[in-house]
Amino acid sequence: MGHIIPLFELAKRLVTHHHFHVSFLVITTADPLPAAKTNLLCSSTVPSGLHIIYLPPVDVSNLVADIPPGLTPLCIMVQHSLKLSLRSVLLRLTRPVALVIDLFGTDAFEVCDELSIPVYSFFTNSASFLAFSLYLPTLDRETEGEIVDIPGPVQVPGCRPIHTHDLLEQVQDRKSDEYKWFFLHMSRLPKAAGILTNSWKDLEPVPLLALKENPFFLNIPTPPVHPIGPLIEEDEPITESGKEILSWLDKQKPDSVLFVALGSGGTLSSKQLSELAFGLELSQQHFILVTRKPNDASAMGAFYSAGGKEDDPETYLPEGFAKRTEGVGLVVPSWAPQVAVLRHASTGGFFSHCGWNSTLESVVQGVPMITWPLYAEQKMNAAQLVEEVGVAVRPVVELGKEVVGREEIERVVRLVMEGKEGKFIRQRAKELRDSARIALELGGSSFDSLTHVAKAWKLGRNAA
Repeated sequence: MGHIIPLFELAKRLVTHHHFHVSFLVITTADPLPAAKTNLLCSSTVPSGLHIIYLPPVDVSNLVADIPPGLTPLCIMVQHSLKLSLRSVLLRLTRPVALVIDLFGTDAFEVCDELSIPVYSFFTNSASFLAFSLYLPTLDRETEGEIVDIPGPVQVPGCRPIHTHDLLEQVQDRKSDEYKWFFLHMSRLPKAAGILTNSWKDLEPVPLLALKENPFFLNIPTPPVHPIGPLIEEDEPITESGKEILSWLDKQKPDSVLFVALGSGGTLSSKQLSELAFGLELSQQHFILVTRKPNDASAMGAFYSAGGKEDDPETYLPEGFAKRTEGVGLVVPSWAPQVAVLRHASTGGFFSHCGWNSTLESVVQGVPMITWPLYAEQKMNAAQLVEEVGVAVRPVVELGKEVVGREEIERVVRLVMEGKEGKFIRQRAKELRDSARIALELGGSSFDSLTHVAKAWKLGRNAA
């Protein structure tokens, strides 16, 4: 969902602001679409001129049956789907001026080369992560052994150093399939006619400048990078349960509620979920806890079932938790209208997994964060938000321990919701909120960046 949502918002913006006819290609499998995806694509806010095309379902169950959730099964799914139907679908469309792909859809390059259709990558992650991804082939070539064993941080040219313990899981074992798939797709990025990134100048000035001017990136060569963000979900369908959540928020004081939600696929272990619940209770702060059944095997246990039905939280939260926190906290199973909650005046903090989509939603609403990264590049995002952007605090994880204790959770919750540091990062978040709004308005940096690309497409050229 963190990739589909911004891609869909880009499609809508190309229709409504730049008057394109857009075909939005949806990869499907033999399994039913997750509820969250169905709700998004069937929304009444889809403009005329935006046509959703469901690619024929692919059955890769025999190929991914014994593979845990992660990048590998996703890439296998995408690869088989594009090979099966992309060419025939593009041939049925009327002279596409460009194909915009997700960063894991690079198998489209071969098809589009044959059809003379320029391919643009929409990098739905941060510009900082884009810089790392473009640097990875060089890092791989120059590193003996494992990247995570490099002494000292990884120095991406022109960017903030990255501590090896924050590197995404996919690069921690170079012999793994996860690394091979990630490396394959990132090594193909220079093939793109251009790279659209879901960011803007004021949020990430350093990596965006490096991508544009640093000699390393100029020599790769790096395709033109167009910051067009923040593209987030503007209107989401509000269910009856969502209306109840917003009604509860209406009764709370401004900036008084901590929103706890760990993404569309994130799951905690039983021990960690218990410590989180006790930490929230100890903090005595008002909260909304979006929770799902714990998973001791994977931090992304709900990755392919976003928005699906969940078990009763009382069966897995600490005994008596809901009753003891009644009136102070609200426990929500599985899913909440995140954009609407973050937009609400009563929401004063976001306890987040730091997926880039959720990060942008929080920044756009001026809400400070507590970082709780779970998988993929989320640790890198968390470090960036704390050390460079200045809109978040990060719990301290004791050396050798996998579970963050309730006392530390209580500390960071209080810090954000009532401490001096919380006031500072809240002010910084509100500054970026205003900056994001200006970037997307007529004449703003991101509006102009997408307009530049759109004009080039209409003239039959690639955007420089």
